[in-house]
Amino acid sequence: WPSIYVGIDVIVNQETLPHCDQGSAPSLLDLVVSLGTHDAQFHISDLGTIFGYHPGTMIYLAGKLLSHSVPKWEKGERIALA
Repeated sequence: WPSIYVGIDVIVNQETLPHCDQGSAPSLLDLVVSLGTHDAQFHISDLGTIFGYHPGTMIYLAGKLLSHSVPKWEKGERIALA
């Protein structure tokens, strides 16, 4: 399908350590979509924030500028499109 994004990562059942996205442009927002049956949280450490990251959640962020992560969660399967 047509997309404004150059690439899409599929992340399945993996913790995401704190990082900034290398391939992103600093002036653009990245989209992260949460799917599955999990109870994970989305951390943006540069802002000191923690968001609920339930299935169906969509987060836009300046991924090249803001360090973000998804630490280990308690239960369920996590699929993320980023």
